[in-house]
Amino acid sequence: MAKRQIEIFTANCPLCDETVRTVQELACSNCEVLVYDLRSSQEQQTYLAKAEHYGVQSVPAIAINGVLVLTGKPTRDQLLAVGVGQPLN
Repeated sequence: MAKRQIEIFTANCPLCDETVRTVQELACSNCEVLVYDLRSSQEQQTYLAKAEHYGVQSVPAIAINGVLVLTGKPTRDQLLAVGVGQPLN
């Protein structure tokens, strides 16, 4: 079964942490949640390159299936609207 890949770009900030928690709460078995801390010293170059590829200019930012869909702290309704926690068709 195909998974919906949800990538969350963070910078270890309170809004980012809240966004990660909300996405994880809404995520279903069709969702694969990946969190990229842009301040991580071990993976920073990889994460920054991925963020640049998506055009991330502020955090938190969320990409779904390779497309940047939200920046800033999203509401639950915004997350549901872009497919977080929704079954794949």
